Amino acid sequence: MAKQPAFSFILCLPTMLLFPLLSAAPNTPSLSSPPPATHVSARIRHYNHHLTKLHKLKSSLLVPRDSVPTDARVYHVTSYGADPTGKNDSTESILRVFSDAYGSTSDLSLIDGVRNLGGVQINLDGGHYLISRPLRLPGAGVGNIVIQGGSLHASDDFPSDGYLIELSPSPSAAAKIMENERVMNSAEDASLSSSTSYNYEYITFRDLLLDCNYRGGGISIVNSLRISIDNCYITHFATTGISVRGGHETYIRSSFLGQHITAGGDPGERNFSGTGISLVGNDNAVIDVVIFSAATGIFISGQANLISGVHCYNKATGFGGTGIYLQLPGLTQTRIVDSYMDYTGIVAEDPVQLHISNTLFLGDAAITLKSINGVVNGLNIVDNMFSGSNAGVAIVQLDESKSAFKQIDQVVIARNNVKGMQVKSTVGSAEWQGNGTSWTVDFNPVLVFPNLIRNVQYSFRSTDNGFPKHMVRNVSDNRVVIETDVAVSGSVYARVDQGQS
Repeated sequence: MAKQPAFSFILCLPTMLLFPLLSAAPNTPSLSSPPPATHVSARIRHYNHHLTKLHKLKSSLLVPRDSVPTDARVYHVTSYGADPTGKNDSTESILRVFSDAYGSTSDLSLIDGVRNLGGVQINLDGGHYLISRPLRLPGAGVGNIVIQGGSLHASDDFPSDGYLIELSPSPSAAAKIMENERVMNSAEDASLSSSTSYNYEYITFRDLLLDCNYRGGGISIVNSLRISIDNCYITHFATTGISVRGGHETYIRSSFLGQHITAGGDPGERNFSGTGISLVGNDNAVIDVVIFSAATGIFISGQANLISGVHCYNKATGFGGTGIYLQLPGLTQTRIVDSYMDYTGIVAEDPVQLHISNTLFLGDAAITLKSINGVVNGLNIVDNMFSGSNAGVAIVQLDESKSAFKQIDQVVIARNNVKGMQVKSTVGSAEWQGNGTSWTVDFNPVLVFPNLIRNVQYSFRSTDNGFPKHMVRNVSDNRVVIETDVAVSGSVYARVDQGQS
């Protein structure tokens, strides 16, 4: 049987392989006569026709790189000359990216005075960039921006009072707020949070590692609204990891902050300094965040903030550190829930409307109420777990070195699970057995505030025959004295409360 012509196999190959084989056909021996040339040309035209249709189909499914719209606003810092190896200074290159992103045209708007840039992205392309001065947008009044995906490292000459990223329109504006350490409820401070003065809105920092090289801080946010910091790692700061001043609704989530990279038990822990997060503003939230080294984990001087799922194991209380410091005497309005205070405690100045619950305090970590004007009102410390070293440390302590607490109302410290520490509460109960006409029950070991019992409930049970008269004779120095009209053998059960007026 005669073999099929060679070109019947070549038709399955790409065009670039087809023509060389056809051109070589006359020199190739064949056992049968070749088909007419017209027949071959028809086959080739037929094949090319179908190949063209295939290319058109593929083109309709895939968008070529060169067909991406030129006005797409995803800015890659490497396209601007930034060095992703970190060997060369990339400050100018990244600032040009910030400038171009800021200058993006948009007819949309967010809050009054803030342009909506539509989700413009500044991508660090997974690189490690050396910078020598703060990265700042060239002006205020923009929002809906994402900065993501890389690492920034401060150079050795980075300004010690700066931040790697400063969300403020100018150094002078940031300095004005940073100098203002007062509470945010004065007329001047209220003006900084008015809707006409927000610098930025809805800006997201995501998937960033910021190495401050012990030269200043990580991120500074000034008078801004609805800012998100997600999955960021901020380390080697000399001042503050994240500073929020003015504005409100900054959310810090799923992030890690530490002056020194450690996992606990660091031999240099006594020398930890700086602050992990500073919130000098209202309505912010810190959620699922770890602060693993700093003198102070979280500093709060603003109202209506939420701390949830936070693990503080910065400088231990025994070394002079503080996990969370609340410095807004008279109107705290802060909730600390579902957190983990690991050898470092909480300090609250004149707490008013403060709630602490479902939190683990480990290693003698405790809560200190610090008197400034002697006020504590609307305080709940309930349903927490305390675990210590049997050193007699009280779970709640009073610092009355400046003044004694005089205005105490609506305070509930109760239902806490305590092991190896001294239980302290605003409620207490005890039973006392005896024989005579007077029974004294001492509640000093358990009650938080000295010489304060507002309510007493008691029951008296006589083991003798008869019905003696009995009553509360005295309540002072956190002791309850109950007397009977005749000597009798019996027992007294008493319950006291010092939290409600």
